[in-house]
Amino acid sequence: MSAIQDMLAMKTWAVVGANNNPEKFGYKIYKFMKQAGYDVYPVNPGVAEIDGDHCYASLKDLPVKPEAVDVVVPPRIGVDIVRECAELGIKNVWLQPGADGPEVVKTACELGLNVVQACVMREKCREQAEKS
Repeated sequence: MSAIQDMLAMKTWAVVGANNNPEKFGYKIYKFMKQAGYDVYPVNPGVAEIDGDHCYASLKDLPVKPEAVDVVVPPRIGVDIVRECAELGIKNVWLQPGADGPEVVKTACELGLNVVQACVMREKCREQAEKS
């Protein structure tokens, strides 16, 4: 199994940068993951709720520890997010295109995290297509 397949098999996710604006990728990814059957928690300190779901200010505020974290924020914020993942013992980080700046990837790797750099929606659709 590839790192992508391994991570897609995990059922509990957080989407950091989730948003209540349907035009933003943070919203699209959060909704996509929910509709794909994942237990997914939105994380964004500037958003109270997304479609009636409580949005958490940070990873440490989540009621459970996610198996994987999808990062949908600019790289300058992403570095702090991967550090928070490491502090909380979250080993799996999925970096969306645009969130995968060199410093974010370098920091995540230095912290010993498992890193995927790809669009989670594209990879999940590809996986489903291969199964059918």
